[in-house]
Amino acid sequence: MFILAEFINATATVLGIALNLYMWIVIIRALLSWVNPDPYNPIVQFLHAMTDPLMNRVRNWIGMGGGMGIDFSPIIILLGIVFLQEFLVTSLRMLALQLQ
Repeated sequence: MFILAEFINATATVLGIALNLYMWIVIIRALLSWVNPDPYNPIVQFLHAMTDPLMNRVRNWIGMGGGMGIDFSPIIILLGIVFLQEFLVTSLRMLALQLQ
């Protein structure tokens, strides 16, 4: 059971790091939307490639149509990331502690 507990703990750690990294990518993307960066910049293209699939799904889910002016999709994504960090990562860590 020790090996399973360590595997679950390591999974929780990697998931927490990945969620934290994606959170920063979404924040940087939201901040860049204020300054109209060069779309041919490789960093800007990377940020768009990483965030557009999820942002488009959230925009469709909340009904962002007709150019409302304010895009709430980054806020909803950040709230979802915080929820996953607090619920899923913490639950995995507690499960790993119980298995030890």
